[in-house]
Amino acid sequence: MAAENASVIFKVYCLTVMTLVAATYTVALRYTRTTSTGEMYFSTTAVFLTEVIKLILSLGMLTKEMGSFTRLRNTIMDQVVFSPKELLKLSVPSLVYAVQNNMAFVALSNLDAAVYQVTYQLKIPCTALCTVFMLNRSLSRLQWFSVFMLCGGVILVQWKPAEVTKVQIEQNPFIGFIAVAVAVLCSGFAGVYFEKVLKSSDTSLWVRNIQMYLSGIVVTIIGVYMTDGEQVLEKGFFFGYTPWVCFVVFLASVGGLYTSIVVKYTDNIMKGFSAAAAIVLSTVASVMLFGLKITITFASGAILVCISIYLYGLPKQDTGLVDIISGVL
Repeated sequence: MAAENASVIFKVYCLTVMTLVAATYTVALRYTRTTSTGEMYFSTTAVFLTEVIKLILSLGMLTKEMGSFTRLRNTIMDQVVFSPKELLKLSVPSLVYAVQNNMAFVALSNLDAAVYQVTYQLKIPCTALCTVFMLNRSLSRLQWFSVFMLCGGVILVQWKPAEVTKVQIEQNPFIGFIAVAVAVLCSGFAGVYFEKVLKSSDTSLWVRNIQMYLSGIVVTIIGVYMTDGEQVLEKGFFFGYTPWVCFVVFLASVGGLYTSIVVKYTDNIMKGFSAAAAIVLSTVASVMLFGLKITITFASGAILVCISIYLYGLPKQDTGLVDIISGVL
């Protein structure tokens, strides 16, 4: 999708906010899972609350788009309440996103924020493959080259995981990597599936979001019941919640919706810069907060991932760069 016309200042604003949200969410979530002195909060309730807030925000955006309460009511009745097939259709990405969001909590309980941020970029090749098979699109030679470069960078990062010195809880990097892998697969499939649904009709983005978040609320509350039901009843829904946990829920909610604005007004190159900048910020924060020790393999892998993200976002006509890069390497 081509970026709509917007001022440079607004694009820089979008880039800055997306970068800060992505980096801050990862670091803050890691902080809440590794530095708590009391009993841990239930991640399933946090995911549920995120869906509720997204629904409320989407309703607000749809209200603004409709311009009147009457149009809003008619739209919701016609396209949400009396459209069970559409709700069922959007329940697929809802379920997948619920799994993805829960896996983020598992991953960041076992991996440093910087390691997670780099490894999570595997969503790019996963999304690329889903795009090829589900939307019948093709990738340029440069994009395929960048995909393999990104995978190589992630392998370097995971080859000898960077150590942290200020985290006292027991961690399992293998479980963390498996959780990231599951999250990556979910992100790639759900993102492309949602795009396919969006482009299959002229239905408003915010209506589609409402349909998805309604399904998401049902899916995540079932997840709360099945995973932590007894403990939630015993200790309370908001057990272990702190201002930091509330901040994580807020970032997850706003970040999910803000992505739609970024896709509308910016291009792939800017999103690539944002992802690379988020990696850098997460690394700096991890060094300061968690005592992350930067290794040569981690630094090399992170640099490769940042370069590959940039190359992947270049226009297709720039594919001749792959020959130059291949010759240098």
